[in-house]
Amino acid sequence: MSSYSKMHFHIVFSTQHRVACLDQRWREKLWAYMAGTINGLGGHARNVGGWKDHVHILADLKPTQTVADVVREVKKASTQWIRTNGRVPQFQWQDGYAVFTAGWRELDPLAHYINNQEEHHRHRSFQEELITFLEEAGVEFDPKYLP
Repeated sequence: MSSYSKMHFHIVFSTQHRVACLDQRWREKLWAYMAGTINGLGGHARNVGGWKDHVHILADLKPTQTVADVVREVKKASTQWIRTNGRVPQFQWQDGYAVFTAGWRELDPLAHYINNQEEHHRHRSFQEELITFLEEAGVEFDPKYLP
């Protein structure tokens, strides 16, 4: 028998020190670039979006891909893109990231959530959002290490 898989991941990370530097004028182009990077690595970017200080990625990865490798490559490529195209020469992403698996029934609600970041963050900070995700997923964390 052949092997079959479909692994969905929700990946979240912020700018270093949560600096709100992801400018609205070029954010959509950045999201498209990040999606293209994931696709170029052999994954499938279902949705990429975020807000001024963070990004959400909903992607399918192959069993041979590690989340750490994909995130590292996306951060590396997008850092260069932001420094050049966003004209933020000192830009950096935070060192870490959060990742959650998603079931196929959750894909549409997650994509909708990612698409509505601007509205969502009128009421909640990124840190509040991340804490909610971590708690709902049962992830133990030390608040001093949150972005």
